[in-house]
Amino acid sequence: MNSRVFIIAEAGVNHNGSMDMARKLVDAAAEAGADAVKFQTFRAESLVRRDAAKADYQKATTTPEESQFDMIRRLELDEGAHRELMAHCHRRNILFLSSPFDLESIDLLSALGLEIFKIPSGEITNLPYLRRVGQLGRRIILSTGMADLDEVSAALDVLVSAGADKEKITLLHCNTEYPTPMEDVNLRAMRTLGTAFETPFGYSDHTLGIEIPVAAVALGATVIEKHFTLDCTLEGPDHRASLEPNELAAMVRAIRNVSMALGTGIKAPTPSEKRNIPIARKSIVAAQAIRKGEEFTEKNLAVKRPAQGLSPMRWDEVLGNLAGKDFVLDEPIILP
Repeated sequence: MNSRVFIIAEAGVNHNGSMDMARKLVDAAAEAGADAVKFQTFRAESLVRRDAAKADYQKATTTPEESQFDMIRRLELDEGAHRELMAHCHRRNILFLSSPFDLESIDLLSALGLEIFKIPSGEITNLPYLRRVGQLGRRIILSTGMADLDEVSAALDVLVSAGADKEKITLLHCNTEYPTPMEDVNLRAMRTLGTAFETPFGYSDHTLGIEIPVAAVALGATVIEKHFTLDCTLEGPDHRASLEPNELAAMVRAIRNVSMALGTGIKAPTPSEKRNIPIARKSIVAAQAIRKGEEFTEKNLAVKRPAQGLSPMRWDEVLGNLAGKDFVLDEPIILP
């Protein structure tokens, strides 16, 4: 990853099990200007017990009588679907990513040649999982939702001990509530992660709207992840807390603009404003007619636009000198 903010459009399971919808999600992410579109790879049998309860946000956005196990099984993507989506991403010139949720899924994505492994927040305390990802030696983006610094440190230790290059790991601050209340975002914690572990940092966002990921970029985020959908009114666990395509495009534009606006940090006139210097600044001029040999004083001098003569910062230097020529009203002063 370079200095350009890496934007992940999180399709997740918003395909609702439909490959046609999944392809359209790829199209929408590419058209919005995202760098990557990310899905989720899992097998229900390996991910969740059959008696596992749904999260509150899942209960509110899916069929009540459907269990979490059945919901997840309905949203699985098999190997053929992964290959088809990867090929479609290649055609659309956008990077395919997917978060694995079990060991078998890690192996599948590795075999498919995934360049970056995105570890979801729920796996940050899963030692066998972390060890398997670390052994791959790939780039890693680690979401840290629900974790404290000790848990993040422990996860990093497992990854690095297994073979991961710490310099290739980016930590994402995250809150896993869908949608995240603004008072729980705690965006400053993102920079705490970067300082504590001396790693690149970013933000995985679950708030409504686009202002928080844009703010994260202003605070130094190098990676932004945001859920999106084709229609936020669709039934499914993540649609309501997701951006629609036009909102995703607006977020990408805002991030690119803010990233560009951050600049180099060097305080100096920019090329676009240099032409304004002679117009907006001033020079020392004659406040009245001044005869040759007359002393320059605060009464016969003034400071006016444009800056075509001596800088007003030389005011004290000019005072007390004798005019070397006659000056008319408003003529720029020159020293003999």
